[in-house]
Amino acid sequence: MKSELVNTAPLFSSIELGPFTLKNRIVMPPLTRSRSTQPGNIPNELMAEYYSQRASAGFMVTEGTQIEPRGQGYAWTPGIHSQAQIEGWKKVTHAVHAKGGVIFAQLWHVGRVSHATLQPNSGKPVGPSDIAADNVKVFIETAPGEGALADPSEPRALTTTEVGELVNMYAQAARNALEAGFDGVELHCANGYLVNQFISEHTNNRDDQYGGTLSNRLRFLKEIVEAVSDVVGANRLGVRFAPLFESTDETRVYLGLVESNPHHTYIQAVKVLEQAGIAYLSIAEADWDNAPDLPQEFYKAVRAEFSGRIIYAGKYTVEKAVRILGEGYGDLFAFGRPFIANPDLPERIANNWTFNEADAATMYGGTEVGYSDYPFYQK
Repeated sequence: MKSELVNTAPLFSSIELGPFTLKNRIVMPPLTRSRSTQPGNIPNELMAEYYSQRASAGFMVTEGTQIEPRGQGYAWTPGIHSQAQIEGWKKVTHAVHAKGGVIFAQLWHVGRVSHATLQPNSGKPVGPSDIAADNVKVFIETAPGEGALADPSEPRALTTTEVGELVNMYAQAARNALEAGFDGVELHCANGYLVNQFISEHTNNRDDQYGGTLSNRLRFLKEIVEAVSDVVGANRLGVRFAPLFESTDETRVYLGLVESNPHHTYIQAVKVLEQAGIAYLSIAEADWDNAPDLPQEFYKAVRAEFSGRIIYAGKYTVEKAVRILGEGYGDLFAFGRPFIANPDLPERIANNWTFNEADAATMYGGTEVGYSDYPFYQK
């Protein structure tokens, strides 16, 4: 893969993000790689090497990192709720900072998108309601180092008290992230996971203050944003959404939920974030083959409603990033698969060098193969 000759200079202008001055506008987004040490889902030296290799990004966000044991939906993903995990993440943050990088931890809870074998005491996954997830698979361990896709288990609905406890768990995970040396945190509120389950009309049929009206369905988002802001500061906090306007029948990693009025749902959600004064909003666009761009009116409305930085992601090409930046809709741009396969991606973009292709077979789990062994460009 090679980008067409395009003026990439705008992507290499510095930009302020919260208290940080970023060296470019190229972001390494959250990318699940399932390489944590077992047992315990502990970050390790291999992960530190992988992230530090990619520290030439202007900004980095870790893979989704479960805030508590029930928050896991895929085998071997790292957590940030035990002391051993915090110590493991210190290796990552030290390695990235040694290369001059800025890195946030993505705080994740999958909610209903899990399996009993991944849950404490083989319990039911938890969610806003007892509605089972369909059109999605989870990944479970079948033997040490081996796994398989499986259907999610039947969830149980969280009590009102438990929802409040989860808000506190997000705040504690943010404290843990600071202890681990992260520069800030991003809340994973996308792709049909827990926060998205509260927001969506399809997954939330609660009759307490967290269900019913859109305002109530946004309450959990509002409360965790406030709780985490109190810990890290709003200027070190980002939120990720995936506002889908259509879906696909393609079998693939979980996409999330299409609301009956996605524009209204997500603009109201953006208003919650604007009121909280957070540093950035990250928007993951549809990324299947030939997926459409977001509607022009949505790009415009997001920019009009949100005064912080806006990151766009979702099968972005260099050309699209330069175009969206030029149109004034986005400030920073995330490249997922290209960053997996190209540890020196910013340099490749700047020089119009060819890209390595990502190997789908080594994407999740395994060793350094297909992880930290992708070559840097050889002149």
